[in-house]
Amino acid sequence: MQSQKIKRNVMEAFTIVLMLIFLFPFVLVVINSAKKSSEIVISPISLPTQWAQIVTNMSNVINNQNFSYWNSFISSVIITLVSLTAITLFSSMAAWVLVRNKTRWSEIIFLVLVAAMIIPFQVVMLPLLSTFREISEFTGISMLQSYKGIVFAYLGFGGSMSVFILHGFIKSIPYSLEEAALIDGCKPEQTFFHVIMPLLKPIQMTVLILNGIWIWNDFLLPSLMLGLNGKIKTLPVAVTSFVGSYVKQWDLILTAAFLAMIPIIILFLFAQKQIIQGMVEGAIK
Repeated sequence: MQSQKIKRNVMEAFTIVLMLIFLFPFVLVVINSAKKSSEIVISPISLPTQWAQIVTNMSNVINNQNFSYWNSFISSVIITLVSLTAITLFSSMAAWVLVRNKTRWSEIIFLVLVAAMIIPFQVVMLPLLSTFREISEFTGISMLQSYKGIVFAYLGFGGSMSVFILHGFIKSIPYSLEEAALIDGCKPEQTFFHVIMPLLKPIQMTVLILNGIWIWNDFLLPSLMLGLNGKIKTLPVAVTSFVGSYVKQWDLILTAAFLAMIPIIILFLFAQKQIIQGMVEGAIK
C-alpha cells in the first residue's frame, strides 16, 4: 500500500509539472498582453504593472486597420466550419466504404491514405501551389486566395488521419445492423446516413477536435494559399501585420494572439462535457 501511494504521488507531481510546462506559453501570452512593448522587451516573464493595459491593447488591436480583427475572425470561422463539415462527412463515407468493401484495391487505398499521413507538408507545399495555379488557369475557378481552394486543401490534408481514425471505429460496428437495414429495404446511402452516421458521433467528435484546433491555429497553409496581403486572412495570418521589417510591436502581436485563442477557449468551456464524452466513448468503442 505504501509503495502504491508513493507511486501515485510521484505520478501526480509529474502530471502537475507537465501541466505547468504546457500552460507556461499561454501564461506568457496573457501577462504580456497586459504590458506595453517596452515592458515586454525589458522583462517578458514579469507580471504587468497595470492589468488594465490589456483592455487598451485589445482596443488598439481590434481597431487597427491593418489587422482587421472582425474580418479575419469571420474568415477563420467560415474556413474552419466548412472544412470540418467536409472532412467529417467525406472521411466517414470513405472509411465506411473501405471497411465494408473487402477488396485488394480497398486495402491499397487505405495503405496509401495511411502513408500520406507521414509526408511532411513542406515537401508538397510548392507542388500544391503550382497545381492549384494550373487548375485555376485551366478551369477558370480561382483556387488561390479563395475559400473554396483552402477548404479543398484542408480536406486533402485532414482526410487521411480522419479516415484512419474512423476506419478503426467502423470495424467494431456489427455488420448485422447493416444487414437488417438491407432486409428492411434500405439503400446503401440510407443505411449509411440513418444507421452508421448516428453511431459515429463519439469518434466524429474526436475528429472534429483534432482537426478544428489544427485548422484554427494553422499559419503556414493559409499564408501560402491566401497570401499575407490578400483580401481573405485568417487570425494567425493577420497577426503578422504587426511584424515589421525592423520593429516588432510585441504588445499588439501577443494581444492579437490572445484574441485568437479566446474563441477556442470559450468553445472548450461550453462544450467540454461533449468533447470529453466523445473522446472517452470513442476510445472505449
